[in-house]
Amino acid sequence: MNTGSFATRRYRAIWISDVHLGSRDCKSEFLLSFLSSVECEKLFLVGDIFDIWAMRKSVYWPQDHSDVVRKILDMMRRGTRVIYIPGNHDDSFREYSGTVFGNLSIRREYIHNTIGGKRLLLLHGDEFDAVIKCGRLVSFIGNRGYDLLMWLNRRVHQLRSMMGFSYWSLSSFLKVRVRNARKHIENFERAAAWEARRRSTDGVVCGHIHRAHIGKYHGVEYFNCGDWVESCTALVEHQDGKLELIHWSDRQKSLKMRSFLEPVVPADTSTGKVA
Repeated sequence: MNTGSFATRRYRAIWISDVHLGSRDCKSEFLLSFLSSVECEKLFLVGDIFDIWAMRKSVYWPQDHSDVVRKILDMMRRGTRVIYIPGNHDDSFREYSGTVFGNLSIRREYIHNTIGGKRLLLLHGDEFDAVIKCGRLVSFIGNRGYDLLMWLNRRVHQLRSMMGFSYWSLSSFLKVRVRNARKHIENFERAAAWEARRRSTDGVVCGHIHRAHIGKYHGVEYFNCGDWVESCTALVEHQDGKLELIHWSDRQKSLKMRSFLEPVVPADTSTGKVA
């Protein structure tokens, strides 16, 4: 995927979550494109980077998934500190919380201090998922419905790609329009913000529900860095402390449109060079 029109940007910190490597729904090509265009002091992996649940069902590991892992390792070799906070889909790594491997540290949760002095609580977010807490039967039904939705999402993406259209997420579209889904998301956001308030932090950064969002509840700030299955988003901290959501699929759409609209410069037939 072409990223040539975007200059490399350096950030103080970057948060990504819900990549789901090992799943057919992972948009690894978008993530690889994003990581190749940025540099940062700290990279926070906020859970569900690997989808162990999916890998238990079937083996799926294309080259793009290995390339993402190699890119993160390359960032570590270049000096980026990587803090990995496992989620529920990669919860096997939670037993290694507190372990440090060079520039990689695994943590159950983390407090990040922004350059502006804000204290942010970092955790994956499955702690606040009411569906999981309702019991195994409700969770099973919810997972089955989500699997069907993601299957439809893949088919829509494949069809749009065949027709030359850019990426668009059917699942993200439905999430903000189905009343029960909106209510569940809002309850999740309020629960996460309340936990940040209880811990006397200025805000919370999480993932899990695959909805990138910045808001404020209970007097504290809420940040969800989104995912790389549906929305292809990341949260970044600029050098001045400003926090921003990057919608990478939208930037790729902009790049594709710009490339389409750029006039073709005729070649100089006498020299074989572009005029």
